[in-house]
Amino acid sequence: MADTTFTPPGAADLFPPAIFGWVTKPMILVVLSAVIISTFFLVTSRRLAVVPGRLQFAVESIYDFGRNTIAREQIGGRDFGPYVPFIISLFTFVLVNNIFGIIPLIQFPTLAHIAFPGALAVLVVYPTYHWVGIRRHGLRGYLRNQFVLPGVPKPVLWSLLIPTEVILKFFFDPITLAIRVFAAMFAGHLLVVVFVLGGQYLLLEAAPPLKPVSAVSFALAIGITLLEALIQVLQAYIFATLSAHYIGRALAAQH
Repeated sequence: MADTTFTPPGAADLFPPAIFGWVTKPMILVVLSAVIISTFFLVTSRRLAVVPGRLQFAVESIYDFGRNTIAREQIGGRDFGPYVPFIISLFTFVLVNNIFGIIPLIQFPTLAHIAFPGALAVLVVYPTYHWVGIRRHGLRGYLRNQFVLPGVPKPVLWSLLIPTEVILKFFFDPITLAIRVFAAMFAGHLLVVVFVLGGQYLLLEAAPPLKPVSAVSFALAIGITLLEALIQVLQAYIFATLSAHYIGRALAAQH
């Protein structure tokens, strides 16, 4: 007799097997997202008009949002210009990879794998904001600017403030930047899978009195999917905003 016991999905279900060789679905989606974003910006910016069409309006809205709402606000009106492409690239890259989680047939948020937000935070954002700070202030000036507050007694400075700031800015900042988006994507996608599979089990395998409950499970799956869509956009905004904030902090003349 076949075992009809419901087995809830777990973390292992978010690690699909390799498609061929060592290439996995998340790897392909990361490349696909870069192609989609590049194509979108190239196509929509080829023939700009005074009166924008829908695509031009969309790309201008994204650019204005990244430029004025994120970069200008976090980096400052004097310094933000050179970093606008970087911030918009981060925002759109995280956004597209998050939205993959609700697109039919794809249905996988790439950043639900910690390796991808980890690499983005540690290998891209982290060296960028430290580099721009060192380039602006010099290595010694940058370290002093980040870790030393004027007027603080030296015993407190060396025993408490500097070690705390080193831990926060050299270790916790990139880690928390990656974990925020990873945790949101992982938890949201896992919840959707739980309710979808739970509804399927109730509909096909459970005792007849329980079959109507499957409608509740499917309804919750739809509701969580809609909520996840909102969180996907929000997490892209948070990731880009924090990255811009770190750059602005590195460039600032004072701690």
